[in-house]
Amino acid sequence: MENVTTVAEAEGINLTCGMSGHHRFIFTLVPIVYGCIFVIGIVGNSMVVAVIYRYMKLKTVAHIFVLNLAISDLTFLITLPMWAIVTATGYHWPFGGFLCKATAGLACCNLYTSIFFLTALSIDRYLAIVHPMRSRRFRTVLYARITCVLIWLFSLLLSVPTALIRDIHNINNNNEDLTVCGILHPTKDNEEILEQVRLAIGLMKSLLGFLVPFIIIITCYCLISRALLRARHIQKSSQSRDDEVLRMLAAAVLAFFVCWVPPQIFQFMQILTQLNIVSSKNCHILNIIDTAMPFAICIAYFNSCVNPIVYGFVGHNFRKTWSASCTVPRPLCVELTPASAPK
Repeated sequence: MENVTTVAEAEGINLTCGMSGHHRFIFTLVPIVYGCIFVIGIVGNSMVVAVIYRYMKLKTVAHIFVLNLAISDLTFLITLPMWAIVTATGYHWPFGGFLCKATAGLACCNLYTSIFFLTALSIDRYLAIVHPMRSRRFRTVLYARITCVLIWLFSLLLSVPTALIRDIHNINNNNEDLTVCGILHPTKDNEEILEQVRLAIGLMKSLLGFLVPFIIIITCYCLISRALLRARHIQKSSQSRDDEVLRMLAAAVLAFFVCWVPPQIFQFMQILTQLNIVSSKNCHILNIIDTAMPFAICIAYFNSCVNPIVYGFVGHNFRKTWSASCTVPRPLCVELTPASAPK
């Protein structure tokens, strides 16, 4: 919705180009997808938090990073019911200005924390496999916790601009009056600086939230692969354990890449319209972006529930720990096993 060209009028904002590509099926399909993501994500990430915190006891650096990744996803997932309601009602926002800013900030924060914790996991695997002796004094639980605190603080800091430029607006969309949660509407006094802030936010999401961390992750994998190929004499048990962690991490990184590439593509198209490389008055282009973006966002949000699936199918130790914990009838198992049984 922030992509459209608007002109201010006394009674609110009148849209020159309508929202959502004029396709009403978005308001039915997207809320259903949000609901599925919410249920699967809450159950799956709750299982991850329970298994790691209660049974694995945060013994390793990797456990701490995975736990924080699951907490990040849970923090974001609690906002999905609001977005489902808003989409089902044609983007009408009934929750007030504070929640408008908070939910937008949490969604942005989840993007940064997800990729930063995956990057931290990749660097940890690189240090553990390529420099096992020299990195031992740095790869401690204390350093991992400090790293997590820094990641959370940095991600929240990067999310502040997204929250600040969000607010509720009264708009006229195709002769319909709506109260929506969207980007601040520019005036003659702040139009230039607001466009610069929007452009900066878009570039940060593309660079810090995707491209730069992904380059670091790929570099770590290349160096790890080279080290493993050279180290044929490593003990089989150690090699098997490293291989399992690497497979799990590789699957999580691949899932992040698949889920976040589509919205990044349309984010890039938004940047092109903001730079006037593509005309911001071209309603056909804006129609394509506004129609495709909700589905691209659905794919991105699916990443919040895919990591527990990755751990369950790829991580043998996670499955083993969960199975062992459920051999005794404890409250945790009674609560979670029925929900996870179909999986």
